[in-house]
Amino acid sequence: MIRKAVTTDEAAVRQCAENAYVRYVAAIGRKPAPMVADFAAQIASGHVHVAVGGDGRLQGFVVFFRRDDHMFLENVAVEPAAAGRGIGKSLIAFCEAEARRLGLGAVHLYTNLKMTENLSIYPRLGYVEVARRSDDGFDRVFFEKHFGDVSR
Repeated sequence: MIRKAVTTDEAAVRQCAENAYVRYVAAIGRKPAPMVADFAAQIASGHVHVAVGGDGRLQGFVVFFRRDDHMFLENVAVEPAAAGRGIGKSLIAFCEAEARRLGLGAVHLYTNLKMTENLSIYPRLGYVEVARRSDDGFDRVFFEKHFGDVSR
């Protein structure tokens, strides 16, 4: 089940981010941006949605919001113990469905160059690489997925 995050989810969201991204700290040379995000503000803004299992435990989360004519997918993370079950794909699909529901024609996102598995995952989900550049001190790869006619 995917639902909008509430204030009481903050600790679990933060722990999920820590668990999902800690493996990249050495490669990047510091904590990736998702590990230091202001989750309280993001939750309060309604930008965070969580995937919870039948036991009510958080399995992953996604952060997204409208930016001009597209949805910006800022973060998606899955608890390592829940990895490989399609939770990340479901969270991304949820973001895409919300973009379509709002009549937006695309989802934009970026990932860190050092998160090499993402460089193959996003293209398999229909995302196209559009740029690589240093941004906020991180080497990032930017992707976009366009939906075409969203009025259907």
